[in-house]
This record gives sequence, structure tokens and C-alpha cells, in this order.
Amino acid sequence: MSEYLVQHCWLVPVLPLLGAVLTAVTGRFLGKWAHLPVVLGTGLACLVSLILLGSADHPSTVNVYDWLNLTDMHVSILFRIDGLTAMMLGMVTFVATLVAVFAAGYMAGDPGYARFFALVGLFVFSMTGLVLSSNFVLTYAFWEGVGVCSYLLVGFWHSKHSAADAAKKAFLVNRVGDVGFALAIFWMWSVFGTLDYDTVLDPNRVGALKESAQFWIAFLLFWAATAKSAQIPLYVWLPDAMEGPTPVSALIHAATMVTAGVYLVARSSTLMAAAPAVQLIVCAIGCLTALIAALIGLTQTDLKRVLAYSTVSQLGYMFMALGSGIGPVARLAVIAGMFHLFTHAFFKALLFLGSGSVMHSMGHVIDMRRFSGLRQRMPITCWTFAIGGLALSGIWPLAGFFSKDEVLIAIASASHAAHDVGLPEWTYQLIFVTALITAGLTAFYTGRAFFLTFFGPEKLPSPNDPEAEPGEQLAHHDHHGHAHDHAHDHGHAIGHESPPIMTVPLIILAVCSVGVGMVFGPWSGSFEELLASTPSLSALSMEHVEHSWLVPILGTLMGVGGLGLSYVLYGLRSPVPGILATRLKPLYLASYRKFWVDEVYKALFVMPTIILGDIAAFLDMYLVDGLVRLVASVPKAVGTRFFAPLQNGLVQSYAAITAFSLAVLFLILVLW
Repeated sequence: MSEYLVQHCWLVPVLPLLGAVLTAVTGRFLGKWAHLPVVLGTGLACLVSLILLGSADHPSTVNVYDWLNLTDMHVSILFRIDGLTAMMLGMVTFVATLVAVFAAGYMAGDPGYARFFALVGLFVFSMTGLVLSSNFVLTYAFWEGVGVCSYLLVGFWHSKHSAADAAKKAFLVNRVGDVGFALAIFWMWSVFGTLDYDTVLDPNRVGALKESAQFWIAFLLFWAATAKSAQIPLYVWLPDAMEGPTPVSALIHAATMVTAGVYLVARSSTLMAAAPAVQLIVCAIGCLTALIAALIGLTQTDLKRVLAYSTVSQLGYMFMALGSGIGPVARLAVIAGMFHLFTHAFFKALLFLGSGSVMHSMGHVIDMRRFSGLRQRMPITCWTFAIGGLALSGIWPLAGFFSKDEVLIAIASASHAAHDVGLPEWTYQLIFVTALITAGLTAFYTGRAFFLTFFGPEKLPSPNDPEAEPGEQLAHHDHHGHAHDHAHDHGHAIGHESPPIMTVPLIILAVCSVGVGMVFGPWSGSFEELLASTPSLSALSMEHVEHSWLVPILGTLMGVGGLGLSYVLYGLRSPVPGILATRLKPLYLASYRKFWVDEVYKALFVMPTIILGDIAAFLDMYLVDGLVRLVASVPKAVGTRFFAPLQNGLVQSYAAITAFSLAVLFLILVLW
């Protein structure tokens, strides 16, 4: 069965695409059942993907269609099945299916219900096509497809200005990254003469390149990844992507778009490993991104925005692992990064869908200053969110514990291997310490979000609640530390647990957040064996690393410490956060205002572009259009001055002019 499906692996992207087309065509007639074609298509794609896992030990390619067949260039739609592809397909389709089921309840009654699910199906089609691709041209085509779908889904509620602006921001920022991908493709074509993975990622071919080509191809691929996977300086689009419906946030932040950049770097690991300087850049950028995003997440009051910055931070963790892939620990680092991507997909999808459940219950209010104490009203959402938060914090025995420690071990191992490849050891040692600090910050802001939402006195949003300003008491306290309890006048209308169609996916994802770490963790070796069948990874060096309890102990201490501190400050409703926010207001405002990065971007790029556009519009209106009107007025003036008098209505005059004209013509012909 699995061998048969390998030859028909094209079913994985085609089934969601077919569901998207059916929903788009028949959605008006299906009404509230318009989600069924996409849910069924994605679910069947997931089933096929899970069966394909059994054939991942033997990499194979399937020629689906000859796309370009020119004199000097032949590009086929060639799909590849190997360990990395099979893992990504199973993860993407499984999470996407649960998100689609959840969305059927969350989006119920929306006027664009059918359009939403058609776009979701198209999104899954693009992402599965991307990971199945066997050459960089096809990868780039699906890469752009993912970008277009994200634009359409983030701006789904396009009449909402913030959503429309967020969609444009995501689209434009990602185009900056796509320039790097395009340049890398041109460069690879010029030096390899082909863009097939088997040739471009062949260690012998890569090793024969000049050092400059090795450096710049690897750097350009990482440039592309910084946009798709939201790394400094191109991360600014991802926090705003939450303006789309919450299921979209779960898809983008957990299983689809943001993982594309990490996947590209992992797939290109042979090229990356040949350029240790680029690896250090990857690791340093990931470290800086993880730290800054975690610092911003400490003070955000929008639950989805906290999770958005958490995604940026965890993506930084993945790049820290991938950037540690130097020398003899190259394969260990790539496996660690991809394992964290794998586990992160489950618990981050769980957390985003949990926030969507809260938002659904709170009448689409997501500001944590306007509600609290929801654990009694929403027990399933509360405790599944808690499981996701513990996994994100890296607490044993949840999935995040195993993958986070794998990342830390990879960074620690790179610090020992750095000298062998000509890199300073202290760089990776500093990155390791920063990664530990970030782990503590992650646990703290995760616990803060959980306790502010589900603990404390019960408080439901009221239209009369004033919006708190930055610097006011974060923990909903007055100056004496007494909690305010603003009960909603219509408490029976909101504050209910979500329906089963929304809570069942939460329960399934919670089980996965607990189990996937133990099933696929380091001691089982199954994840490592799965990825070892990937040619570009099997060629990397793999040094045995002695097991040390020090790294897991340090990581766990940071996680437990962060959660414990968040419980003391927010679970017990301490007045300390408000006091600190007041006394350290500059630092607090820097975090709350996201270090004014958006303002800097606006000053450096947005405003100059707007000014340039205004200048161009002025020149177009008054110079170009003026010249056009001037040229157009010449025939009119000449006609009015010389030819209009000839149109006098006298037949005799017309006959005389005709006779004169014929005489002149005859004279010209004779003389000629």
C-alpha cells in the first residue's frame, strides 16, 4: 500500500486543492457545510502522509509532470519522498486538519465562511507542495503560493483596516526575503547548471565550489528564510498576522508558513554546513531574535500577541539549532532544530486555538486586562492551554522539554566544535547562556498569560471597561493590591465553554503535546532514524555526544523558575508588577512598545516610500499629464484655426476645394 502511494504522493497536495475548488464552487449551496470538502480533503491528505512515513526509509522521486521543457532548461514537477519530507507532510496535514475542524465552529455564521475554507485548502496545498518539491524552482513556486495564501488569509476581514494593513505588511516584507531566494536560485543555476536537489546538495559538488560561492549561496538562502520564518530584521510581519481569524494564526504560526524558512535551511544543510561563517550568522540572528521577541512578550496584554511573539522567539530557537550545525555535530544540530519544529507545531497550535476559544467565549475580546478567572467557566480550554504552556516552557515530560534540551545540547556541542572550523568558541558559549535566559523568559510570559486569563477573580469583559494605558497596573490591581472585579452585565451571554467541535481538537493537540516528545524523543531514536534517510542530512558529520544531565537540569530550572515567578506575581495577584511597571517605566515602555521597531521601519522605509509616491503622483499629474494635454491641444488648435472655417455648409465651396485638391494631386503625379 505504501509503495503504491509513493507513486501517487501527488495526492497529498491535490486532495486539499480539490477540497478548496469544491468549496469555492459549491460553497453557496453547501451553506454551513461548506467546510466539509476542505476538512475531508485535508484529512485524507493526512492519512496518505501517515502511510507514506512507512516508505521514508527509501528515498524516491516521482515525476508528476514536465513543467518546462526548453532547449537549455528542463524543469519537471518532481516530488521527493524522504524522511524530512514525510515528517513535514505528516505534521502539516495533521495540524491543518485539526485547525480546519476547529475553524468550522469558530467561523460559523461568518459571511465569508466558504471563502475562508477555500483559502485554507489552497494554503495546505501550497505548503505540502513546497515540502514535496525536488528542485529549487518548484520550491520557489510553492513558496510564493504560501505567501499569496497568507496575504489572503491574514487580510480575510479586509474591511477591517488593521487586517488589511497586516496583510500588506506580510506580503511586502516577504517579498524582500524572496529577492534573496531568487538570487540564490540564479547563482546555483550558474554554478551547477541545474536546480535539482540531488545535484545541488551533493557534498562533492558543494565542496568543489569556491568559498565565495559557498558563502553567498548559503547566506542568500538564509536571507529568504529570515522573512518566511520571521527572524531579525524581517520578523515584523508575524505579530501583526494575528489580525486574521485565529485558526489562520494557528496555521501560520504552527504548521505552515513560518516553518517553510526553517525547512529550507534544513533541506539545504549541505550548502549551509560548507559555510561555517554563515552558520554562525544563522545562530547569532536566531539567538538575538529569540531574546528580543521574549522580552517583548513579557509585557503584551493581547493574548494572541503574546503567542505571536512566542512563535518568533521559538523560531529563533530553531535557527540557533540549525546554526550550530558545524563540523562533527552538523547532523545532530539539524535534527535538533527539526525536532523542535515538529514538537512546536503541536503545542503552539494548541495555544493559538486555545486563545481562539477564549476569544470566542469573550465576544471576540482578547485583551487580558478585560477578563480573568475563566478556569471555572472554560475548564477544557483552561487545562489544555495549561498543557500547551507547560510544553512551551520545556517542563518534563511534555514535548517541549525534549526538543528544547536537544537545541541546548546542539549549541553546547557547537561551542566545543567551533575551534575545528575556525570559529571562536566564546560565540557559541554566549549564545548558549542567552538561550538559557530566553528559556526562563519564555516560561515567565507563558505563565503570565495563563494566570491572567484563567486565574484570579472572575471578570468578564464589559463595554464600559476603560482600556488600561501602558504603565498602569498589569495585574489588574489598584495601588493597594486589591483586585477589581468587574462583572459583565450579560454574563450569561458570554463566558461559556466552546462547543465540542472546538474543544475536541484542543484535547487531541494536548495529548500530542504530551506524547510526541516521549514517543519520538532522543532515547527512542525514531526521529533521528526518520531524518537520517534524507540524503542531504545523511551526508553530514555525526559525532556521538556524551549524555550530560547538566543541560536538561539547567533548562528545567529556568523553566520552573519562570513559571514559579509568574505564579507569584500573577497567579497570586501581587502588586509588584504594577509597581515595577511604574518605577521602571522606560524599560517597561520599551518592551510594551516592542522597542519601537515598527516606528523605526516607518521612519526609514514607509515614510520615504510614501513621500516618493507623493512626488511621483505630483509629477504624473502636473508634468506628465500636462505635457499630454499640451500635445493633445495642438491638433485642436490647428483644426480650429485653419480647418474649421472650411466647414461652412456651402456645396459650391466644397466642390471648389475638391477640384483644387485634385488639380494639385494631378500636378504632383505628373511632376513625379
